[in-house]
Amino acid sequence: MEEYGKLLIITMPIFLTLIVIEKLYGWYKKEDHTPIIDSVASINSGITNSLKDILGISITLLSYEWMVSNVAFFPVENTLAIYLIAFIAIDFYGYWSHRLAHQINFLWNKHAIHHSSEEFNLACALRQPIASLTNLFIFLLFPAALLGVPATVIALILPLHLFLQFWYHTRHIKKLGFLEHILVTPSHHRVHHAINSEYLDRNHGQIFIFWDKIFGTFQEELDTVPPVFGITRPAQTWNPIKINFQHLILLIKDAWRAEHWNDKLTIWFKPTGWRPENFEEKYPVVKIEDVYNFEKYGLKNSRKLEYWSIIQMLITLLFVTYLFSNIATIGLPQIFVYGFFILVSIYSASELLDKSAGAVFWEFTRLVLAVSVIVIFKDWFGLNTVFTGSSYIVIVYCLLSTLVAFYFMKNEFQLQKKL
Repeated sequence: MEEYGKLLIITMPIFLTLIVIEKLYGWYKKEDHTPIIDSVASINSGITNSLKDILGISITLLSYEWMVSNVAFFPVENTLAIYLIAFIAIDFYGYWSHRLAHQINFLWNKHAIHHSSEEFNLACALRQPIASLTNLFIFLLFPAALLGVPATVIALILPLHLFLQFWYHTRHIKKLGFLEHILVTPSHHRVHHAINSEYLDRNHGQIFIFWDKIFGTFQEELDTVPPVFGITRPAQTWNPIKINFQHLILLIKDAWRAEHWNDKLTIWFKPTGWRPENFEEKYPVVKIEDVYNFEKYGLKNSRKLEYWSIIQMLITLLFVTYLFSNIATIGLPQIFVYGFFILVSIYSASELLDKSAGAVFWEFTRLVLAVSVIVIFKDWFGLNTVFTGSSYIVIVYCLLSTLVAFYFMKNEFQLQKKL
């Protein structure tokens, strides 16, 4: 947990730098596909996912370490070949877990967040789930366990495999010649994120594209069909916590409202998006029918809101960096209190981006939480040892943030409603 936190501290500034470079390049080319609010929402989503991973809020039903100790043919040494085998095995595991998340109703809930952006850029790569609270697919690493790949090697390769999926979330890199036959490229992944009927549920590979070609899910990007991005039931919110559970909430409602027990039980395992007969008429949800003619969410924002969203995101990243750097020092159960503070911070900031009246309530809740932590622990999780007076800075910041949210609600958002 502590080691992964330190790894994230290294990778976060790299990802942010690349996102800024993509933004500047888009301005230069007059092809900017990175709206500020959309990018901030994506980064906020990445924070929630990394927070969940760091705090270990997940359940593994079957451990890889148990598998390798019970089914391995023979123990092996940590050679270069073993790392290569591990990488290919993880990519095979990634292909099938990814494909099943697209094809089975209840599994889509944990993956919808990644597709929720109606843009396609490096920032949207950070839209990762917090709803994946259980690892159901560790059994897909059975081939690696059979070959005796040590658990330590799998643990090392897994984050590397994830980070290598960042680069191809862009519209600026076109087709890459012979690499198109081997690797997942930006062109292949644009197809995967598209909601055009020609592209839907294709190209599930994560590093190698040959899995899609072997198992019949490959689709080339067509010059005549420009990809349109998003999900067919649009999220219509910038709040990553809400997006993470939107589909699950709809499934629960539909299962409760279903008249037949067969539907109540099987809805979870039906193809993604399936609903009982006539439910689209009885209980309609917003759905994109014409992918070439729909209004993207949240395009009309003032410069003030955009700049404030960037400031809030950067301050949240500072809070996160301090947590990841001091996990062992902060200790249990305080790290969960800290994690809850960050989640409330992202929730309140996202509510403001959604122009929701609840933003002020959540900002005030965060202020009360910050004051409570400092009163109870006499410090902001040891920050006073770094520089004196830090507790007062945290309280002043939370108070100022609450007042700014109140300003937006009473002035800019009310004005937009009148217009």
